[in-house]
Amino acid sequence: MAAPVAGHWLSLRPIVAASVLAFGSSVFSAGAIAQTTQPGNAGQAGQAGAQNDVALPAVTVQGAREASPNDTPPAYVGGQIARGMSFGVLGNQSTLDVPFSMSAYTSKMIEDQQARTLADVLDNDPSVRMSRGFGNFAQTFVIRGFTLAGDDISLNGLYGITPRQLVSTEALERVELFKGANAFLNGASPGGSAIGGGVNLQLKRADDAPLNRVTLEGSGSGEFGAHVDVGRRFGSEGQFGIRVNQAVRDGETSVDREHQNSKTTAVALDWRGDKLRLSADFLYQKQHIGSGQALYNFSGTVLPQPPAATSNYAQSWSYTTLEDNVGILRAEYDFLPHWTAYVTGGIRHTNENGEYSNPTWKGSPSTITATRLNAPHQEDALSGEVGVRGRFTTGPVTHFVTAGASGTRLDSQSAFTFAPAFSTSFVNPPQVPYPAATSQGGNLNDPQTTALTLLRSVSASDTLGFFNDRVLATVGVRHQSIGVNNYGYTGAQTLAYNDAITTPLFGLVFKPWQNVSLFANRSEGLAAGTTAPQGTLNYGQSLPPFRSKQIEFGAKYDTARFGASIAFYQIEKPSAYTNASNVYVADGLERHRGVEASVYGSPVKDVRVIAGVSYINGTLLNQSSAATNGNRPVGVPTFSYNLGAEYDIPWVPGLTLNARWIHTGREYANIANTASIPAWDRFDLGARYATQIYGKPTTFRVSVLNVTNKAYWSSVSSSNYLTLGAPRTFLLSMTTDF
Repeated sequence: MAAPVAGHWLSLRPIVAASVLAFGSSVFSAGAIAQTTQPGNAGQAGQAGAQNDVALPAVTVQGAREASPNDTPPAYVGGQIARGMSFGVLGNQSTLDVPFSMSAYTSKMIEDQQARTLADVLDNDPSVRMSRGFGNFAQTFVIRGFTLAGDDISLNGLYGITPRQLVSTEALERVELFKGANAFLNGASPGGSAIGGGVNLQLKRADDAPLNRVTLEGSGSGEFGAHVDVGRRFGSEGQFGIRVNQAVRDGETSVDREHQNSKTTAVALDWRGDKLRLSADFLYQKQHIGSGQALYNFSGTVLPQPPAATSNYAQSWSYTTLEDNVGILRAEYDFLPHWTAYVTGGIRHTNENGEYSNPTWKGSPSTITATRLNAPHQEDALSGEVGVRGRFTTGPVTHFVTAGASGTRLDSQSAFTFAPAFSTSFVNPPQVPYPAATSQGGNLNDPQTTALTLLRSVSASDTLGFFNDRVLATVGVRHQSIGVNNYGYTGAQTLAYNDAITTPLFGLVFKPWQNVSLFANRSEGLAAGTTAPQGTLNYGQSLPPFRSKQIEFGAKYDTARFGASIAFYQIEKPSAYTNASNVYVADGLERHRGVEASVYGSPVKDVRVIAGVSYINGTLLNQSSAATNGNRPVGVPTFSYNLGAEYDIPWVPGLTLNARWIHTGREYANIANTASIPAWDRFDLGARYATQIYGKPTTFRVSVLNVTNKAYWSSVSSSNYLTLGAPRTFLLSMTTDF
């Protein structure tokens, strides 16, 4: 058991045609912009200048620090979207150089949008929609139609150590969204949910320039907070760096009777030598939600109408407390020119407790009931990776090779008490006394291990470059072992799963022009196989690891000002059921065929955009019941889009206005496709004003989310949970650098 870390821590054709048109228009309109920086134009300007020679004073030029392999990729003009990110074992890469789809959001975008949680950041991508976890406040993310659990989000490239359920944004430098199956790049995720994509979070680190930043914030409902961000580099060449972030927020939310309190402390240390780079990160996060708006559970085919967005059906005694301590160490050494060895490891200790009471709709307002569940939970995680990356040439062919090994150990400890159902309502729910427990499992004061997960893998890859790297072909392989042991609340082992599988990767990039790349990949996602249930002929047999398969191709355009992308994909995820011969088999299939297109950055002076569209044709195949064959999966919208833009007002220097429109299509609530939640739209508005107060750069921001205060079901899950969209929310902040 890992010891706690000490300290505070997508008919397809119309959509395809529209997407291609949008992408093509972006490329050719941007081409006109890019031409202004061609060498020919620069040469003409130089010649014109030569006709008017002027004697200039001598200037001493100090070169910029040489780029490090560990440097985060640069952002587009405006600083909100990055031009690359970390691609697992491949390390930091430019988007044009890899055969994958991605979006990477910066800390500046987080600040400008006043994004408080990871869900607020990922709201910017049409391929992602937020949902909620099983009975609690955990944020989960539906990427390309497949649910990514919060437990399967990586931190600084490591699985298992990200704070559970809710992630605050104050300590984040980048939020990196990988779209598609990624078992080769990162290995199998602990929960096996990284099928449609993955998310990696990068913590802040000291920049070359000193930073002293204070943010004061508030909301229209009565929340107030403060955030201090300080960074420094020391040494004759700035070798040593330190970055400290401290944030606190407390008060009433826009939901009636809901109170939230959050605290975040992050310390990042690093050393940049000529060949050696070292870093250490410490993160503490604590969240408390009192009388939080719970999920709606439902049964049957008649779904309730959404109540008012501000309504709260929680009991006064319900709450959740989430506390995480995280520590990460990393070392890199350039042992030869163009060759780097690295080792990194992280640990996390989580302590959770809560009283949960979710209402269940059974077809009419008179049948709504709720229960009480107390579920203390602790986790200890240990994760590590070691590897080498290098470059060499063989004749006219370049090679970028990687080799590595990784492991994650996750020890989950749980207990519970449960009280029977009582009657309640969605509107003005009656407050009932704290119900006495009628059943219990485990020791509430000292929860014991109920699940132990061990993941181990080794990987290798070679990216071959042809024709001066205008063609890049990547071939990779990862051998993954998955071990899962489950235990009852008495300590008796109920599952012992141990299997291994090898997953390949094939990727191709072709660059016909400097700023354009065409790409394709064939990749996979991995998850532990399930076990045949009692009553089947193969009872107790564990199925081999489930292998999800993806085929994807697309195009990207990238300049320093803005970028655009389009991708077409198919993902097939297996599922298990008991067949007509009473044998538990993995013959079912969930297939998602999709297209997505995005535009981001600054295509026009003083205008920045983050916009995109996603179409998903999800289909259930080879199901246990013929009645559901060909149906759509639960919780997968067909059509979604995001249109976000901001404009710098030219006649008011420093003033920027922004707006965003989020649309999500209808989602089915059962595999019979007899119940569904309707499509919904959300509109957000905002502004910021940058000025100086007493010579200090100061920015004022205001945001209004869900301007119309629309009540809507934002998502539905296969666990029969409905999530109510957040109400109209006013956010205010003032940031000063001194």
